[in-house]
Amino acid sequence: MIYSMTAFGRDQSEGDWGTLVWELRSVNHRYLDISMRLPEDLRGLEAEIRKRLGQRLNRGKIDCGLRFQRDTRAGSQFELDHSLVDRLVAAASEIGGRSGDSTPLPTANILQWPGVLKTPALDVDALGEAAMAGFDRALEELVSTREREGDGLSAHIEQRLAAADAVVNSVREIMPDVITGYRQRVQDRLKDIAQALDPARLEQEIVIFASKSDIAEELDRLVTHIAEVRRVIKKGGAVGRRLDFLMQEFNREANTIGSKAADIRVTSASVELKVLIEQMREQVQNIE
Repeated sequence: MIYSMTAFGRDQSEGDWGTLVWELRSVNHRYLDISMRLPEDLRGLEAEIRKRLGQRLNRGKIDCGLRFQRDTRAGSQFELDHSLVDRLVAAASEIGGRSGDSTPLPTANILQWPGVLKTPALDVDALGEAAMAGFDRALEELVSTREREGDGLSAHIEQRLAAADAVVNSVREIMPDVITGYRQRVQDRLKDIAQALDPARLEQEIVIFASKSDIAEELDRLVTHIAEVRRVIKKGGAVGRRLDFLMQEFNREANTIGSKAADIRVTSASVELKVLIEQMREQVQNIE
């Protein structure tokens, strides 16, 4: 099974601590390139996250982000520093006594004083466990998406391989007719010549033409490449680089066939092969 490098995974979980939202995005890249955005309280998870990504993924540019929204709606989430409040009230009363202003310190002003209202310290260990559980779910979704995309890429490439196979077979079938047609064209051109060309010389010209336009070796290599691509896809795993190399070899053979073409049908077949190869190459760029 092959995997696409283009995928998305998301997970949202909620608890007493608030809401955690993971988003994982993956696009094609030559290597495994991970960029990460984590809340300050969960920075310590980065090494483990990178480890788990490396265990499941081989290539791709991975954008890994976690958003944490702490739940502050419940009143129990705040703690009042009674000692600080007492000191503020006492200080305000003392200042009022000295200045002759007996107006009590407004409650709103007390609440705005730094440190009066405290948010309880997070249980970082429990939050970290919840975050990693959510990460694993998001990663599983990402991998599943890459797998489904990979199945689609496999089907697309197989269709092009079948078409390329048909083109190769059609070229094999017309090659004897290409040689015969060349022989006939030479003979037709000699009709206006009073003295016929030496038959031995004519055969020599035909042999030279056949040698220059012989593409049997290129066709054989194309058949071998088609079989190898199918084998690699069936084997699965991280095969993108191998398939990319094979596409280059495919293109090399198609170019050679085009340069040796002595018949419009062979030229057309070469162009069709190049189109199919380019379509496969574009898809191969997304394979891990």
